[in-house]
Amino acid sequence: MKFLTTCFVVVALASCGSTDSPSTQPTSNPEVNQQMDLGNFSVSLAVKDLTRSRAFYEALGFKVVGGEAAQNWLILQNPTSTIGLFQGMFKENIMTFNPGWARDKSELAEFTDVREIQKKLEAAGLELTTRVDASTTSGPGSLTLLDPDGNPILVDQHR
Repeated sequence: MKFLTTCFVVVALASCGSTDSPSTQPTSNPEVNQQMDLGNFSVSLAVKDLTRSRAFYEALGFKVVGGEAAQNWLILQNPTSTIGLFQGMFKENIMTFNPGWARDKSELAEFTDVREIQKKLEAAGLELTTRVDASTTSGPGSLTLLDPDGNPILVDQHR
């Protein structure tokens, strides 16, 4: 019981105010903060050994649904989750959104283009670490940003 009380106190204290400067906070403008369609979500894991990682996640019930092991990447799914295993491609795990794709890897007829997502993120006051080329009007492109804790987020449009 003492543990639960301590947890509640920690959560209560953590929710009290923020020390972040106003310039790093997203805008609270309701017109800007509308629900945004970022696309299909997955977690991209930077793995050290693709074979070992694949075996581990298959033991958890995931099945390979895409990728190329010879190119050091695989996509796995279970009934509720999608993960990508990437060996030697990046140094950190990344939250990934793919506009234009459904969870079953089918192409969506309608989706929000990454360029439009970029405009909305910037209008919300978020700082992007990489940007899609705004001179293009459609097609593949990507952007990245970091959440307040430094976790990378990739919005990667393949089509």
